[in-house]
Amino acid sequence: MSTRTLVSPAVLARPRGRALYWSVFTAVVLLFALAFLFPVYWMVTGAMKSPDEIARTPPTLVPERWHLGGYTDAWDLMQLPQHLWNTLVQAAGAWACQLVFCTAAAYALSKLRPAFGKLILGGILATLMVPAQALVVPKYLTVADLGLLNDPVAIWLPAVANAFNLYLLKRFFDQLPRDVLEAAEIDGAGKLRTLWSIVLPMSRPVLGVVSIFALVAVWQDFLWPLMVFSDTDKQPISVALVQLSQNIQLTVLIAAMVIASIPMVALFLVFQRHIIAGISAGSTKG
Repeated sequence: MSTRTLVSPAVLARPRGRALYWSVFTAVVLLFALAFLFPVYWMVTGAMKSPDEIARTPPTLVPERWHLGGYTDAWDLMQLPQHLWNTLVQAAGAWACQLVFCTAAAYALSKLRPAFGKLILGGILATLMVPAQALVVPKYLTVADLGLLNDPVAIWLPAVANAFNLYLLKRFFDQLPRDVLEAAEIDGAGKLRTLWSIVLPMSRPVLGVVSIFALVAVWQDFLWPLMVFSDTDKQPISVALVQLSQNIQLTVLIAAMVIASIPMVALFLVFQRHIIAGISAGSTKG
């Protein structure tokens, strides 16, 4: 059966129909591209305007004079290298801990089939119905009792308990071919060797998706780092932008926001193929 589309192949075969189709298609793509890229353009060029020009009404689309000093001032005055490094340490640690423990737990629930495994999985998924704000006070009291305030470990440990990523990994592991795992078992591979040599190489797409979720969650988090890090020198970029923006010009603050968003945008552009592959892999059976 041929695939049904909005425009029939007979219409596309005609020069007029083909020209009209591509004209509408190009216009729609440009419209969506403009809607998504214009805020980015506004931020990047806003940091290059003078303080008087950025507060002018009506606003100017193109800076009258291009000032690159906003970016250099943001880099120096707001101590962006230090805060970006703090964020990188916190995000990398949370990513590593989450990848290790969530992968191990998902593999155990999916392939090892422990006693009361479904009950345990149900309890883990039940935590998704608890608002994150309701857990802030218990988490803070626990971290304070352990003496982990102003310590990156206070970010790493709560990030491990991510029920969504654990469930995403378990669903992917459930769809792995049993023939491959049984062949590895026949060859004498243990459970840990099977996980390391068979399951993880086959799970690269979903591991990429989980990695992106883990990094973005820590990078954009504000409330929990604000409570944990009272020391300004150890705060991540999300908290530092708010704490240090009181006596900073608007153009410098916008430039700092642009610089802070570059790592996540670059991460998505580099790994977008893996993200799309991981999302689509979770919807098909292998």
